[in-house]
Amino acid sequence: MKIHNQKDFGAGIMYMIFGLFFALIALNYKMGTAAKMGPGYFPFWLGAIMTAIGFYILLNSMSAKNKEEKMGKWDFRIVIWITGSVVLYAILLPIAGFLLSVLVLVFVSASASHEYGWKGTALNAAILVTFTYLAFVQGLKLQFQLLPAFLN
Repeated sequence: MKIHNQKDFGAGIMYMIFGLFFALIALNYKMGTAAKMGPGYFPFWLGAIMTAIGFYILLNSMSAKNKEEKMGKWDFRIVIWITGSVVLYAILLPIAGFLLSVLVLVFVSASASHEYGWKGTALNAAILVTFTYLAFVQGLKLQFQLLPAFLN
């Protein structure tokens, strides 16, 4: 079979790799049932769904109906900026608190692209901080240090 859309083919492979990785790691945890989920239940099924989506995208990339599209070159500077922003978030989380760490994550990762100005990034950061606070702190009742230690 001929690969008509290289971008979709690469995306399908990536989804399948990540999905299989998480599904296989989740097998090391107690699975439980749908009524009483164990710690491995959600990551396993999320990984299985990601793998299935990846397989669908991969098959669709070989369809004759799909437009021909080549994969461009990787810009490793952007990959390093995005990866670095996530590592910086992980380092700052216990020091600076949840809210400030999310702000830094958004601003550093947005600096990887020239498409975003500071106003759009600030709006995006405000929305993301609000959503993550509502989802994780209020909704799921997870215990995070919200502000830097010196402000508590």
